[in-house]
Amino acid sequence: MPVIPFGEYRPDVSDYEAATERDVLNVVPRGDGYGPFPSLSAISAALGADCCGAFTAYKTDGSVVVFAATSTDLYKLDNTTYTWAKVSKAGGPYAAIPTTDNWWFLQFNNLVFAGQVNVVPQVFDISSSTAFADGLGSPPQARYAAVVGKFIVLVGLLSSPNGIQWSGLNDVNSSQSWTSGINFADQQTFGDGGVCRGVAGGDSYGVILQDTATRRMIFLPGDPRTFQIERIAEGLGIYGPYSLIRAGSTVYFYSLKGFQRIDPGGVPVSIGRERVDRTFFADLDASNLQLFVGVADPRSTRVLWFYKSVNGVVGRFDKALCYDPALDKFTPLRMSGRFVFSMAQPGITLEALAVLFPNLDAMTQSLDSFQSAVVPELAAFDGNNALSFFRGPNLEASLVTSEQGTNGDRVSEKRGVRPVTDAPAVFVSASRRENLQQASPYGAESALNAVTGICNMLLDTRYSRFKARIPAASSWSYINGLEPQSFKPTGRR
Repeated sequence: MPVIPFGEYRPDVSDYEAATERDVLNVVPRGDGYGPFPSLSAISAALGADCCGAFTAYKTDGSVVVFAATSTDLYKLDNTTYTWAKVSKAGGPYAAIPTTDNWWFLQFNNLVFAGQVNVVPQVFDISSSTAFADGLGSPPQARYAAVVGKFIVLVGLLSSPNGIQWSGLNDVNSSQSWTSGINFADQQTFGDGGVCRGVAGGDSYGVILQDTATRRMIFLPGDPRTFQIERIAEGLGIYGPYSLIRAGSTVYFYSLKGFQRIDPGGVPVSIGRERVDRTFFADLDASNLQLFVGVADPRSTRVLWFYKSVNGVVGRFDKALCYDPALDKFTPLRMSGRFVFSMAQPGITLEALAVLFPNLDAMTQSLDSFQSAVVPELAAFDGNNALSFFRGPNLEASLVTSEQGTNGDRVSEKRGVRPVTDAPAVFVSASRRENLQQASPYGAESALNAVTGICNMLLDTRYSRFKARIPAASSWSYINGLEPQSFKPTGRR
């Protein structure tokens, strides 16, 4: 029998006799269907409070320095014990961030900058500092920041929410680094477009996101203007400042018109229209946009947006939406955490492992996972505010076919369906309804027969979907559909 494929995830449209589907969970797109997504596995002690930002800095010797922020303090990870040491200026605390904000971080040579709107930008020299200090040259307090070429650009300024300000050329922490007119440092206020809510950096250009406008800033070497700032979209801005992602030279963000993508030299292009935009917006908790955080997966082509849903637990993201631009497909995920970013793995001693995991037999990760690694990977602070990697057992996955109707005839399955997958355990159920206006409840699950590879079932209905569930912690790599063994129309009624 022909395989009924698990089609593209497009919950915004009907799946009746379609090549798309409305219900998948905890899988990622593959060229041959879908693959698993791992759970979080903690590697560090917990922060003392909720994580409100995190960053990985890279030294010239290839080692890494990991920072994290709470509402009022900055911390540095001890690469030996995997515990957190406070590195706030003068021991802290700082003025608390607004409840809807996060701290920002960036690296410029050996300097790590950290900031939020209620604090002067802080600086830490990863080659010598033991604590953060105020940045030199009176940099403005700002909500967002990025490195654009050889400049630091600050936006969402406390003194000018509609404005931006940039440092001197390759001069970011001296007495005149932020003095307009000195070494190309300058500032600009926009008369329209609303508040500046994000900036994405690049080698020679940046993208500025406002409430209702998107602008590109292009460096002009030798020109007294320093940057040419041009509007590339009107009536289209960012909604959810931390949804902004720079993946290579491409920028992604979420707007009130849905998910957008900007390629180099291009304009915003919708990637979610009539696919996921309506479903996502209805599920997003608009009062907790600080938990709506985008990140590029450094080990794949995927980008992900983690967010708190309207039914999620207070103070935690509980869902994510994955997008693979190489395959141009979305998938939803479900997990809990506080903040997500990318980082490389510092090494860890056996003594520190004994502290973190008193029962080594209960560890979910291989000891090889704790070796130093230069290549970054996705990381997150979990619901307990422990630094974690996505290295745990695979999450429970579920996939539903499009609804089968066979042109109004009743459909019958007398033997069952064969899942097309290498998963060792699969459970399949089928929905039933007599018309498209009824609810479509699922029947009992049927387990995979280890001998025949079939999930046995009896089915007699007019409309039906098949649902496959792969249990958590299963080891598998792909699933692409279900093969009915005797699926056929049985006449009208």
